[in-house]
Amino acid sequence: MNAPPFPTIEYSDPRFERDGLRTVTVKSPALKTRADLTVFIPLIGAGQSTPVPLVILLHGVYGSHWCWSQKAGAHLTTQRLVDEGVIPPMVLAMPSDGLWGDGSGYLPHRWQDFEQWIVTEVPLAARLAAPVLTPASPLFVAGLSMGGFGALRLGAKYADRFRAISGHSSITHFEQMKNFVSDPVSSYTVPPEDHSVLEAMLRRKADLPAIRFDCGRDDPLIGPNRALHQELERQGIVHEYAEFSGGHDWPYWDEHLTDTLRFFAATLTKAP
Repeated sequence: MNAPPFPTIEYSDPRFERDGLRTVTVKSPALKTRADLTVFIPLIGAGQSTPVPLVILLHGVYGSHWCWSQKAGAHLTTQRLVDEGVIPPMVLAMPSDGLWGDGSGYLPHRWQDFEQWIVTEVPLAARLAAPVLTPASPLFVAGLSMGGFGALRLGAKYADRFRAISGHSSITHFEQMKNFVSDPVSSYTVPPEDHSVLEAMLRRKADLPAIRFDCGRDDPLIGPNRALHQELERQGIVHEYAEFSGGHDWPYWDEHLTDTLRFFAATLTKAP
């Protein structure tokens, strides 16, 4: 028999769950501690025949697993788009980043691997929490700010695992973390090859998943996002990039999550 993926796992009681949200705590081998995620399981019609996709949503600095649902209503947006027929049913996995300092960066640190927590363990935990998922479920990842850095970098680095990736107001290089966290960036012990979204994409240029990202025109990260867009164009890497009014805040991310979900849904109609 295969060993269970987690030494321990706890779920919220269905009697107290609301709006399709389920809370999960696992003992993470990658993090060597307990870790949390919120899972949204949409209402799915009886005629569903194709594998239900899984969307991993990554939060920014200072936050945790509850942010996407409790600050942006990501689950309500998803269910509304499903009900309107704009997107097919999608499960959301909204994990904590591992709760290191002000933000782990979703990076491999010396003693804890926040990267493998997201790429390997979160999909496993989501499948245990949401039986509508199967190993054949298409996998997507998106995030905001630090989570945008995580989504774009991990989606490129593990290009064979993700159907599409999306970032909102994304940090595009690890050095930009110093503008958001109180911990010195030297304390992260991050391998140099994991510092840059662009470099991650260039290394997997031949087999990248579908890519989109956006940024508000009043966002302090608009310059790096424009530079990433311009360099991807120069390198001939296909992607979608958009700028909108707004800044680096939850009203912006709440509004533009719809763009990400629509983009993910569109990729499902294309050959993988």
